[in-house]
Amino acid sequence: MSDFEPVIGLEVHAQLSTRTKAFCGCSTQFGAPPNTQVCPVCLGLPGALPVLNGHAVELAVRTALGLSCSLNAHSRFARKNYFYPDLPKGYQISQFDEAFSGTGHLDIEVDGETRRIGITRVHMEEDAGKNMHDRGEDSIVDLNRSGTPLVEIVGEPDLRSAAEAAEYLRTLREILVFLGVNDGNLEEGSFRCDANVSIRPKGQAKLGTRCELKNINSFKFVQKAIDYEIERQEQVIIAGGTITQETRGWDEKSGKTYSLRSKSDAQDYRSFPEPDLPPLLLEDQFIEKVKAETPELPKAKRHRFVHDLKLTPYAAEVLTQHPRVAGFFEEAALRHGDAVKVANFVQAEVLRDVTTHGLTAELPVSAAQVAELLTLVDSKKISGKQAKEVYAAIVKTDRLPSELVAERGMTQVTDVAQIEAIVERIAAANPKQVEGLRAGKTNLKGFFVGQVMKETKGSANPQAVNDAVDKVLGLVT
Repeated sequence: MSDFEPVIGLEVHAQLSTRTKAFCGCSTQFGAPPNTQVCPVCLGLPGALPVLNGHAVELAVRTALGLSCSLNAHSRFARKNYFYPDLPKGYQISQFDEAFSGTGHLDIEVDGETRRIGITRVHMEEDAGKNMHDRGEDSIVDLNRSGTPLVEIVGEPDLRSAAEAAEYLRTLREILVFLGVNDGNLEEGSFRCDANVSIRPKGQAKLGTRCELKNINSFKFVQKAIDYEIERQEQVIIAGGTITQETRGWDEKSGKTYSLRSKSDAQDYRSFPEPDLPPLLLEDQFIEKVKAETPELPKAKRHRFVHDLKLTPYAAEVLTQHPRVAGFFEEAALRHGDAVKVANFVQAEVLRDVTTHGLTAELPVSAAQVAELLTLVDSKKISGKQAKEVYAAIVKTDRLPSELVAERGMTQVTDVAQIEAIVERIAAANPKQVEGLRAGKTNLKGFFVGQVMKETKGSANPQAVNDAVDKVLGLVT
């Protein structure tokens, strides 16, 4: 057991899902050729003035509310001054000491225990550009991303392990995606994490010197990087050294962190109020509107699925992996009326054909198609096996299941006399099997059931077939 305790705080930059940038009308679409989504404002040209994106404010407030943060009616933007090739103005418009939100919290579950992690604040800022070093011998700066609206979610140093940090990020990402404010795409850089890691002797209240791990693009690597950094700092102190406050990167090939640069404290940025933007005033009417339009959070949705719709916790978890999937399930359940039957079918058949990307999901069928298909099963017009066949035929079409059933003559045979006549005919043609079944070879019953289903091309009601075999062959009195 180590004599040291890790202290971890995370800073998450989440790109807000707006069509245009924070202070101009340029597109935020990902993947455009370098420097094609720019204008005088995001290029930092002299005389160009910023205009705040109102939708970005709305999404930022929704984020803060989703994290139980308090809101400040009056806030200001500031200039965070530093010089780097991807920052064309020489400063970043952010919020410093007058952010629009105050403290909040995020509950995480690790090893069956719930822990509440404090959130210092959520504040708005613009993104920088991107340095690109994969262009032969030259490096270029792509400013398409410059000015993209972000929220920075500053966590308290309440995390005590790399596993807790990874779970915090998973939970936070899930909340942001369900709120519709961020697409959660780590690979495209729209959800980025900086981890502040320090250690201290167990029982000591004073924090140790922290190192910041920058922009790690997967939850797995975040956990590995923090674990390595904790071990590195322990070894430095045990050897009699001291920890240097610095910014470090993560090399996934070597599995090690490495020094990037010395870490500047906040005051080194010489922040001061942004003179080209007025104060941000959040009126009560605006806040109430955002509250009314804020979607249900995933934890609350799972609780409702279990307690109101009677789903198993596992089913509730599976059906809330993506907001579009959860919405699809709820619509189908509402149309059909039996949430458990719908949940079972969606999990067994539909989910394997679903593809998701960020906030979007491509669903193979509509909720109306699923509801009608299960209604056909309920009314015994088709069997459960036939329902799978019908589903496969309507995937990526707008055809109604009832139309396909009628077209293919798939209506389930439920006429008892008709089924018994088929059993009698099959029994007459297979006297040895009849004799064996009556002698106690019960596995032969499946032979007769199978023959009936074969003759009716799977359209006979399975229960009716079983009952008919029992009656005709004298297996019941």
